[in-house]
Amino acid sequence: MSARARYQTVGVAGAGAFGTALALAAARAGRRVVLWARDEETVASLRDQREAPRLPGAKLPPAIEPVSDSAALAQVEALILTVPTQALRAASTLLAPALPHGLPVISAAKGIEQGSGRFTTQIIAQVLPQAVPAVLSGPSFAADIARGLPTALTLACADAALAKALAEALNSQTLRIYHSNDPRGVEIGGAAKNVLAIAAGIAIGLGLGESARAALVARGFSELRRFGEAHGAQAETLMGLSGLGDVVLSCATAQSRNFAYGQALGEGRSPAEASGGKLAEGAFTAPVLVEMARAQAIDMPIAEAVSSIIAGTVGVREAVAELLARPVRAEN
Repeated sequence: MSARARYQTVGVAGAGAFGTALALAAARAGRRVVLWARDEETVASLRDQREAPRLPGAKLPPAIEPVSDSAALAQVEALILTVPTQALRAASTLLAPALPHGLPVISAAKGIEQGSGRFTTQIIAQVLPQAVPAVLSGPSFAADIARGLPTALTLACADAALAKALAEALNSQTLRIYHSNDPRGVEIGGAAKNVLAIAAGIAIGLGLGESARAALVARGFSELRRFGEAHGAQAETLMGLSGLGDVVLSCATAQSRNFAYGQALGEGRSPAEASGGKLAEGAFTAPVLVEMARAQAIDMPIAEAVSSIIAGTVGVREAVAELLARPVRAEN
């Protein structure tokens, strides 16, 4: 049986902007979609209005069924989890009783869990031992996916054949899915790029100019690469869509929440004020990333600076001055 024949029904857990956008993409790929959200009011609105409030102009086709009862997920053949990393454990625990054995569970979150230092597929493996963990990541904005603008992502699973089958099932004319057997590399790219986007935003917020942003992106990517290699990531993955590709997008525009958060910090707002009520995953990831890097003596000065700024132990201008005062060294 072909992949497109096997995965006729796909679940999406989380009806925020990105979850709804992925539900729309899966529907375009010919899948029937069960879109789950915990909030019954949100689900009722989606079901009645057939519109996504956070995606203006996006209409839900009949193929998408909004539900609030997790039991409805028992019928799906693959599940995409779009909740934030720090909420992934709780959401997985809540959904666990409804999920069938052997179900591919695909994380679309980008981060590292605070406290445990676990990546998203590790959380899924721990909380849902009956599932097969996978990860979906890459340079993408929910609004672009929802509008059907050309976007490319990477879907990774330790089982290469399964990764290929899932990628084929979700691939469409507007969303191109590449497959990989390197989930750790994909996860590291998605997590670390958020921290780098904060740094790039700080540079622009401080008025340091495009040359400074380019230098931060290049040197920051070197940090991401060092961290990835130390954790067994494949070089091709780090240079691909979920690594370099996502760094390029997230460090380029305030449409990225992490970049916008960094820009607000650079403009003088406090870490509490800078979020503007929106989630910036990199703010949670930075201290964990730095802690994990220190444990293996991985040099990550830009990530260190971002973490210190968020913690309030150093100001943005002081952090930049410290980076510029580092000893001259060979580029690597």
